[in-house]
Amino acid sequence: GTQQTEVRLKKTRPVGQEEYVETPYGDLHCIMTGTPKANRPVILTFHDVGLNHKSCFETLFTHEDMQEIVKHLPVCHVEAPGQQEAAKSLPTSYSYPTVDQLSEALPAVLKNFGLRSVIGLGVGAGAYILARFALNHPDLVDGLVLINVNPNAEGLMDSVANKITDWTQTLPDKLIAHLFGQEEIQNNYDLVATYRHYITATMNQSNVSQFFRSYNNRSTLDVQRPVSGGNINVRTLKCSTLLVVGDNSPAVEAVVDCNSKLNPNKTTLLKMADCGSLPQVDQPAKVTEALKYFIQGLGYSPSRTGIFSHTNTPALRIHQCLERHRTK
Repeated sequence: GTQQTEVRLKKTRPVGQEEYVETPYGDLHCIMTGTPKANRPVILTFHDVGLNHKSCFETLFTHEDMQEIVKHLPVCHVEAPGQQEAAKSLPTSYSYPTVDQLSEALPAVLKNFGLRSVIGLGVGAGAYILARFALNHPDLVDGLVLINVNPNAEGLMDSVANKITDWTQTLPDKLIAHLFGQEEIQNNYDLVATYRHYITATMNQSNVSQFFRSYNNRSTLDVQRPVSGGNINVRTLKCSTLLVVGDNSPAVEAVVDCNSKLNPNKTTLLKMADCGSLPQVDQPAKVTEALKYFIQGLGYSPSRTGIFSHTNTPALRIHQCLERHRTK
């Protein structure tokens, strides 16, 4: 039965185009939903290590509140090489791209689908890759929504600790420790068990460990906060950026640090209360609401006709949305 349903769905939704896009750093598995139109943004997603577009974003994109956004905006999900479900092992001759190279593979994806620019939505490693992409190709990025972004290279102590745990911890254990905080691992057994199962049952372990290694070898993002009266031409993200993190997440410190390095006029930090390490899974309704305000703030708001008209108050809208959540 399920296969028939899937076939039917594919027939009624010919727009869900699945493609391997050739890039200078290998083929990227991409899923494009909706039809790109001139003067409308496209959301481009990039998942975290140990996840793929499904396990990272499906809860968010199938949420009822999200349908209004998806109805108006095309979405392009990008998966790092070898990270899609049931992927075959990458050939031994293939040298896995660095995270910098993965960010440099994205212009080929935009070109392939005829996209002039995108709103990036990334989690963890994917957030880092999209931030680097926006730094090097500011004209291709309208805005960034970065969940659990860490702008820093692995510290020396981290890498020493990692080498020690390398001998003792299995790959799924290491990924779970990357994705979730200690508290969650102890208290939210079902969620963590679900993700452990995804990792062990649907992902190619050897491919995942190569992507993980690339992420752990990342360099520090070369960003500085512009200071009025000082050097305002420092290298920083030019686009509006929404940083999202759950207040119980192990990523809090890194995200707050990232916020301190970005232009305060263009950056909003959304620290979600009572929220675990994967806000888009834990609280998809709140993430969707913030996303709506963010997209409106970029100057696109779905009017009844589905055409985007101009509005321009991202910080204020997101702020109001946050205030509402605080008082609930």
